Amino acid sequence: MKVAIFGASGRTGLLLTERCLAAGHQVTALVRTPAKFRFREQVRVVLGGAFDATAVRQTVEGSDVVLSALGARSLRKEDVLERAVPLIVAAMRQTGVQRIVALGSAGALEDSLKKQAAWRRWLVQNIVYNTFLKWAVASQVAQWKMLAASGLDWTMVMPPMLTEGPARGRYRVDGEALPRGGSRIARADVADFMMQQIASPTWVGKGVYVAY
Repeated sequence: MKVAIFGASGRTGLLLTERCLAAGHQVTALVRTPAKFRFREQVRVVLGGAFDATAVRQTVEGSDVVLSALGARSLRKEDVLERAVPLIVAAMRQTGVQRIVALGSAGALEDSLKKQAAWRRWLVQNIVYNTFLKWAVASQVAQWKMLAASGLDWTMVMPPMLTEGPARGRYRVDGEALPRGGSRIARADVADFMMQQIASPTWVGKGVYVAY
């Protein structure tokens, strides 16, 4: 299978690239600095950034599926998803590529915390989402809306806090809200779950929460 990866040089993107190659997929990665990309000899590299419409289209063209691990790298207002996702969606429409699996966040929807204890729900919504993660959450909300309106076969994987370390291979999956008490999950497990969605119709046209 031919897989296009956005955000391939990020921490989750590197894991996705590694897993795609291990599975025997042909990978195209959009990379700003190929010399620093450790898989540059094993994938088709497109030089450029996610805000470059031409580079985005070159990355998508000829692929069977798109994986996106794009997102803000700081707490500042970066508008990465607001700027990049429309270009990816447009490129997919133009080239006839239908399937996209995108890394999102548990804060993308208003009812994402409805299964949490009341005190935790209040704390996260009023302190965390409205202050520290204000801009990151806004970007994830925007990504959700754009994918939902895209007409593509999309899936948005929505974890809570991402941690480093090896995959456990065991986690909870919920299509309604973040599982009760779920506060973190390793990037490695998220990458594994995203990989499972490449050929699975289970969560097409939906968001899905994953957490320990």
